[in-house]
Formats: sequence, C-alpha cells, structure tokens
Amino acid sequence: MNSPVLLCLMVMMVQFWPCSPSTQNSSAQSTVQSFTAVRRVKRGWLWEPLFATEEQISPNPVYIGQLKSDLDKQDGNLEYILTGEGAGNFFVIDEYNGKIYVIQKLDREKKSFYTLKAQAINRNTRLPVEPESEFIIKVRDVNDNEPQFLDGPYVATVPEMSPEGTSVTQVTATDADDPSYGNSARLLYSLVQGQPYFSVEPKTGVIRMAAQMDRETKDQYLVIIQAKDMVGQPGAFSATATVTINLSDINDNPPKFQQRLYYMSVSEEAPVGTTVGKVFADDSDVGDNAAMDYFIEADSSDVFDMITNNETQEGIILLKKRVDYESKRRYSIQVKAVNRYIDERFLKEGPFEDTTIVKVNVEDADEPPVFTSENYLMEIFEGAKSGTLVGVVTARDPDADDSPVRYSIVHSTILKRLFSINEHNGAITTTEPLDREIASWHNITVTATETRNPEKISETNVYIQVLDVNDNAPEFSKNYETFVCENAVSGQLIQSISAVDQDDSAESHHFYFSLAQEDANSSHFTVKDNQDNTAGIFTGKSGFRREEQFFFYLPILIRDNGTPPLTSTNTLTVTVCDCDTEVNTFYCRYGAFMYSLGLSTEALVAVLACILIFLVFFLAIVAIRQQQKKKPPFSEKMEEFRENIVSYDDEGGGEEDTEAFDISALRTRTIMRTHKPRKKVASEIQSLYRQSLQVGPDSTIFRQFISEKLEEANTDPSVPPYDSLQTYAFEGTGSLAGSLSSLGSNSSDLDQSYDYLADWGPHFKQLAGMYSSDRTVGD
Repeated sequence: MNSPVLLCLMVMMVQFWPCSPSTQNSSAQSTVQSFTAVRRVKRGWLWEPLFATEEQISPNPVYIGQLKSDLDKQDGNLEYILTGEGAGNFFVIDEYNGKIYVIQKLDREKKSFYTLKAQAINRNTRLPVEPESEFIIKVRDVNDNEPQFLDGPYVATVPEMSPEGTSVTQVTATDADDPSYGNSARLLYSLVQGQPYFSVEPKTGVIRMAAQMDRETKDQYLVIIQAKDMVGQPGAFSATATVTINLSDINDNPPKFQQRLYYMSVSEEAPVGTTVGKVFADDSDVGDNAAMDYFIEADSSDVFDMITNNETQEGIILLKKRVDYESKRRYSIQVKAVNRYIDERFLKEGPFEDTTIVKVNVEDADEPPVFTSENYLMEIFEGAKSGTLVGVVTARDPDADDSPVRYSIVHSTILKRLFSINEHNGAITTTEPLDREIASWHNITVTATETRNPEKISETNVYIQVLDVNDNAPEFSKNYETFVCENAVSGQLIQSISAVDQDDSAESHHFYFSLAQEDANSSHFTVKDNQDNTAGIFTGKSGFRREEQFFFYLPILIRDNGTPPLTSTNTLTVTVCDCDTEVNTFYCRYGAFMYSLGLSTEALVAVLACILIFLVFFLAIVAIRQQQKKKPPFSEKMEEFRENIVSYDDEGGGEEDTEAFDISALRTRTIMRTHKPRKKVASEIQSLYRQSLQVGPDSTIFRQFISEKLEEANTDPSVPPYDSLQTYAFEGTGSLAGSLSSLGSNSSDLDQSYDYLADWGPHFKQLAGMYSSDRTVGD
C-alpha cells in the first residue's frame, strides 16, 4: 500500500477516539473497547479487532491488538517488524503472527500517544512483502489524579453588613486528568464549613455572602471549600482549601457616652487654658469610622472650651475665662459627640451623635489682690518738686474676708529711685524733680500684698510720662568755623547758622536770631533772620586787616517760641584770613593756630630746624655707643691668653681600614673614660703661670703642666679619642717684657702704674690707652 494505514489502539479507557465504529460502556470501571477495522486493497494489511483495559496491565506483557498481512499463509515465511516511539520499551510485536503487546504501564499525563511503524518481510529473501505502514497508539485517560488548590490558603476581606449575594472571592482547583475526555477533570465545588453565612457556586468556585454579618459581633470567619472531580460522582477524588474571610469595618455605630452626667470642679485660681476634665464616648467601630468630635452645645457663660484628643478620642474641657467663686459657684454645660465620617447608607437608623451633661463646681481659694486696672498710665510735668503726686493705684482682696492690702514699688538695684508709694492708699509721688530731656518715660512695677497672707501678691505696671516744660534755651546746632577774607566786601554772606532746642514743643519750634545788644551798633557784621529757623551772617563793611584784629567774637541771641520764651547768647568766632574772595580753610586754620601761639612763620621754621638738628645729633651719639659695645675692649688680650689650641689633622685609611681605629667609639657615647673634674681655670693659670716666670721648659713645673693638660684632653668626652695634636702657650722665664698678667698681683689697678705700656709700640696702644694714668695715648 502506498498510503499509510492508521491503527487506533485503546489502552487506558478514558476517552473514546473515533478511528472506527465503536461502542462504549458507561460503567464506572474501565471497560473493554473493541472495534474492527479492515482495509483491503490488491495487496495490503488485514487488521484484527483490538482490545485493552487498564486492569490488564500487569508484570506480564498485555495483548492489545494484531497486525496481519493478507499474504500471510500461516506457514511462518513472513516476519513482522515494529519500529517507532516506544517500540521495544513499551510495545513489542510477535514476529510470527503480528500480535502487539504492552510490556510497561502507560501514563497519559506524561505522553498521550505513540507513533509506530509496522513492516512484514519474507524470511527467506528478506524482502518486504508489505510496504512499511505508520499507525498511532493513543493512550486514553482514566481518573488517576486528585484536584489541587494551587493558590491556597486564601484570605479575603469583605465589608460588614454587605447584602446577600455579595461576591467575596473565588477559589480555583486544577486536575491533571484529560479535560477533553470523560468527567475525570470536571470539578464540582461545595461548602464544607461556613454555613449559613456563605455559599459557593458549584461550577465557578465563587464564594458569596449568604447573610448580613456585623463585624462588632464577629470579625473573622473560617470557610472550607471542597473540589471533587468526576462531577462529584461516587469514587471521585477530592481536595479542600481554607479561606479566611475578614469583615472590614464600616461606620454603622453611633458614639455613646459612658455617663449621662459628669461632675467636675475647678479652682478659681486656675489660669485660662487649665484642663477642667475629660469626657469619653464609646464607638464600637474602629479607625476613622470611630473618629468623633466633641462640642459644647449649651454654655451661655462662654467660660469653657472643648477640644478633641484624636489619639485617645477623648473630649477635653478647658477653661476659657477665669472663674470667680464669689460671683458664680456652679456651671452646667451640655457636651455633644458627633462622628466625623458618616456613612449615608445608615442615616436612616438614626443620628450618629450623643450628648451628656457636665456640671462644674468652682472651688474657693485665697486669691491675691486684684488691681482695678491691668496697667496704669500717668503723667507729670518735668521739674515738679519732690513729693509731687503722680497718681494712685488701687487693689482689693476679692475674697469674702476682704483682707487689707499693702502697696510697694519693685525698685531696680541699678536705676535710681525716682518714685515712692504710700503703702496704705497706693499714692505714687516723686522723690526728686524729673528731667524730660534725660528720660521722657518711666516704667515701674507696683505690687499689692495681703496683710493677712503675705504670700498672696499681685503686680501691675505703671507707665509714667514726663511732660515737657520749656526749660532749655535754644543753641547753635553745631560748632561753627567762620572765616572772612581781608578783601571781603560789605554785605557778603560769610556763614549760615541754625539752632536746636532740647525741649519738646507742642507745635513746631521757631527760633529768632539777632545780634546781642552790646554788639548791635557794630559795623563789622550783621545778622539776617531768614524766618525758617536759620540766619545768615553778613559783612557790615569792606576790607579787614589781620594786623589790626585777627578774631571777631559775635554774640548772637537766639529766642524760641515756648511759654515762656527762652533766650540764649551764643558766640560765633570769625577768623580773618589772608585771601581775596575765596577762603582756604586749611591755610586759615594754620594762620589762626600760629596767631594763638604768638609766632610768625619765620619763627616756626627756625624752631623746627633746631629740633631737626638736635634729633640728628642725638642719633649719631646713639650709633657711636652701639658700635663701641659690639667691640670687646680686651680682644687682643683674650687672644694672647687663650688657654690652648686643639688641631685635628688625622687622615683615615678609607672604608676598608678597620684596624686603624675603632669607629664604634665615635658612634656611641656609652663607652667613655672616667672624666676627671677640671680645675678652675683661673686658679690653675694663676698658680702655674706665676711659677713659670722662674722656670724653663725642662723644669718639673712645666712637665707637670703638660701632663695635666694631656690627661685633661684624654678624658674630655667632647674631643676625638685618638691621635690629636694639641698646642699650649706656656710663657717661660725668657721673656724680656716680663709678665703682663695681673692674676698674680694682689694689688688693684689703682695701686699700679701702667705708663710704661706706651713705650711698647703700636701693638700695645689700646692696652696702654685703657691702663695709663691719664687714660690717653698720643698718636
């Protein structure tokens, strides 16, 4: 056959595959499915009926069908061969008769069909007698898998009081069986636990509300859902899932006060803002649904205020005004609590608010005195004599016993005490005259103390304004420098002046300017009042001479418009300058200064020249003395009497010379010879030098001197420890000049004569100059 032949073999009886006419038994157990498929051509395959059941699969091969060629004469000459998927592993064929067997159990969930090929050949010729034919073995499903809830456990939330039928959530189970064949994968949902509050749709698994539920009664429910395959038929597999359903809160409960009547008390001493008490309304809801606000509904006195504590949901009653036991002893207020967020769906069930009554009793207290005014403003004229009454403050005891009050002023330790108060009647008086120009306001603090209870004290502020009196005459606004040129012409403006007054005028100040009476007839200068609190100074003649008069002093009268008016005389100094028309201020000031000293310009130049010469002479002397201090007077003598000269002229053998000397001795100071204390140089030189005047180099004293110096060099830690040349100057007896040292002499310089030093030549010139009798040496 040129076209492939399809053979359908039924193995696991779950689904009917219509490859050929067939019948199916609806029994719950797997049944045998049979069919006959015969297809004949000129030459072809002959298909026998095929039978297979799941129960027949066992450790032994299970027959599932037969392949047979129409050329097979049952003489054993044909050989049947099976190839393809599962051939040899799951399926085998009898090579003599074409029967096919299953040797292993098949699982549809792993592989649902197998494609194989069949061939018949002649055993002798090994040639095919039938063309190769392909066929499919389809594995039919059986119910061998349980349903599974892959997303469990479930948690859902639904608002309380939701109507019946409200969808809560949906649960879904899965089944690995074949959904396209039979009922193995068809699931049915049912409610195991959760009645009568919830229901579940059998086919979809949607959970719905079956009744209205109140969260305040129970806020969580545990529902168990079951899923069965085979449409719930007997013998079906099943699985369960747990669904936790929480009821969320809605505002369905109004607030309720715990008490219908509250009693509170407050002291009459309590300040404004004091907490009088707290009220609390309970609300079964939670969160924002339980949020409420408190209000005072009826309080005609307007004494109390109400706030809400959002954290504790309490209503706090505060004191809005001070209370007085003597005026009113009891208050009654009505407080309301209202839900902040209201659900309109439940308005029909009533208002979401509640009210209560609060009675507040005022407690009596010993109160401090009370002033008739919180602040007092008083006035007094400046200059009033000591003891003048400024004003009176009044305070009383508000209590029923009306204790007497004593007044006092809180004086500062820094400020001067300018006021006093009568401790019985509160009259404030001055202790000395006041000056408005020094201080225009005074702030004092007055206390009132109960005489029966000194601890009860109250204070008030008294502000005292010092009123102005015209007691200050006007004066120049500044110190004027006025200059006039010698060539000034008559009527020339030389200065503009203005005035100030320290008094405080009710109206604007107005000043009047004029020359004093004693200078009114003067023809040198005139004053012109500009009527705007300024005036101009004009020349009254042409030409001025400094030689005749260098300064002019103009007495100018300034009068104010006060009551009574005050007048002052201010002197304006006019300086005559050597100029034509324009004034050189610096030159004029210089000339005025010289005139005041009584010196001319030439005399001043001479004085400055003398000062300069004296300064140069003084600096020269200082320089000479500094130079003399730098040069020591005994320089030559010190060089001659230097103790010794140490010269080091050693040359090492290089880095490779390690035997010449030990370099480690130079690198460390821990290895040293024992140091012999040095003798005093002065005494040593004095003794040895005195003896050397009578001995030569071969004497014992000379050798002793050399030995001591050698030992001293060997033990000196500050010099190199090896091979060094040291030279000492030791004066012997062979000197013609004799000894120049004064160390051996017991007499002072005053007892000796050094005049002979002048005969020693120029080398001893400086020494002869210092020690000669007349202290001078000629050139």
